[in-house]
Amino acid sequence: MYQDALHDLNDQDYSDSTREGIHRTGRMIFRKALEMELIKKDPTEFAYLKKEKKTIEQLEEEEIPKYLEKEELALFLKTAEDYGLEHDYLIFLILSYTGIRVGELVALKWKDVDFVNHTISITKTYYIPTNKTLKYLLVTPKTRKSRRKIIVDEEIINALKEHKEVQNQVIKQLEDDYYDKDFIFTKMERQHGYPIVIKTVQNRMKRLLSLADLNPELTQHSLRHTHTSLLAEADVALEQIMDRLGHSDDQITKDVYLHVTQEMKKEASQKFSELMRSLR
Repeated sequence: MYQDALHDLNDQDYSDSTREGIHRTGRMIFRKALEMELIKKDPTEFAYLKKEKKTIEQLEEEEIPKYLEKEELALFLKTAEDYGLEHDYLIFLILSYTGIRVGELVALKWKDVDFVNHTISITKTYYIPTNKTLKYLLVTPKTRKSRRKIIVDEEIINALKEHKEVQNQVIKQLEDDYYDKDFIFTKMERQHGYPIVIKTVQNRMKRLLSLADLNPELTQHSLRHTHTSLLAEADVALEQIMDRLGHSDDQITKDVYLHVTQEMKKEASQKFSELMRSLR
C-alpha cells in the first residue's frame, strides 16, 4: 500500500523533490512506530521512488525557482507601500530584506527584535495543525542552523518602531480584549492580538502581484529566492547566504546562487572582450 501510494504521487506529476520529501516523512513516521513497537515491520524499508529518465530537451527546459529581479522587487514593495492592506508593507519588506520563512515571520515577537544592535532573532516557527487561529503552536526550528540572528537594515528597524507605536495604541484601547502575547504581526479585526495566519500572507501577496502586474505564479517563498539572488548579485559568498537563510545545505539556494553568479561571470567576460575590441 505504501509503495502504491508513492507510485500514485508520481502519476499525479508531483516534482521529484516533493515526492522525496513525502517519502522521507513517511520513513520517519514508520521508524518511530517501529521504535514504539506499534508495528512489527517497517513498510517503507524496501519502498522506492520511481524516477523517469529525462530527455535532453526536458533538462534544458528546466528552470531554476522563480524570483524577482531587483527592479521588480522595488516595484512590488512600492505597491505594498502605496496600496497594501494593514501590515503589508512591513511584512514584505522583512521577508524581502531577510529571506526568513513566512512561518518564522508570523511567529516573531517583540522580544526577538534588538532595536539597538539592529538584529532579529529567529528562534521559533508558527504551526497551525487544525487550521483554527486560536489553536496555533510555536515550535522550534527543525535544525540548529535554522536558529539564527539576522542583522537588518535601519529601514526595517524604523518601520518596526512605527508599527510598535500604532500597536501600543490599539492595546491601550482594547485593554483586556487584546490577546497580548507580544506578537509583532497580529489580527486586528477579530481575535485581536492573535498572530496572523500564513494564508493571509499568501493572499496579500497574490493581490499585490496583481496590482503591480508582476508574475502571478510567485509565492511568498519566492521572496526567499529573491533575497538569495540579490545577495549573490551583491557578491556575498554562498556560505554567508546559507547562514543568513538558516540552512546548512539546500540545493535550490545553490541553484539560484550559481545561476546569478554564472550570469555575472558572463557579463565580466563580455566587458573584457568589449574593452579589448575598443583598443583595436
